[in-house]
Amino acid sequence: MKYHTIEEFIQDWQYEGSSTQKILDTLTDEALSQAVAPGHRTLGELGWHLVTSLHEMLSRTGLTFEGAEHESEVPTSAKDIADGYRVSSENMISAIKEQWNDKKLNETVDMYGQQWPNSFTLGVLNTHQIHHRGQMTVLMRQAGLMVPGMYGPSKEEWEG
Repeated sequence: MKYHTIEEFIQDWQYEGSSTQKILDTLTDEALSQAVAPGHRTLGELGWHLVTSLHEMLSRTGLTFEGAEHESEVPTSAKDIADGYRVSSENMISAIKEQWNDKKLNETVDMYGQQWPNSFTLGVLNTHQIHHRGQMTVLMRQAGLMVPGMYGPSKEEWEG
């Protein structure tokens, strides 16, 4: 996905970010250690990765905002993870509105050894969270948590 306007990204982010927030708000402290298998990321690690990737990816574009640092330790509190995403996401959107315009989307920056237009980076950021949300729903079910619906009701919602 490549965005043509800031507003186009913000509209997508509002939906996808709210879906991610629903997932994070459902987590419990007890469930954070759930992993699909030994050596794989836990539910808490995946959630915190979503939080820290906002600042990590977009700081590479020159965007400046307050957000959880990529190398910071995973909180042991599900509330801290959910709150971290809420704050980082709000700060990111405010910074984009203040610091960027539609022309900024065409600028390219080094992203992991490749030249990515900012419009592409925003698309990757959005699909990145969708990807990890999918992983998290499996772990949530393994941990006995109810999965909230994203693109319609979840199995738990339509059965309940």
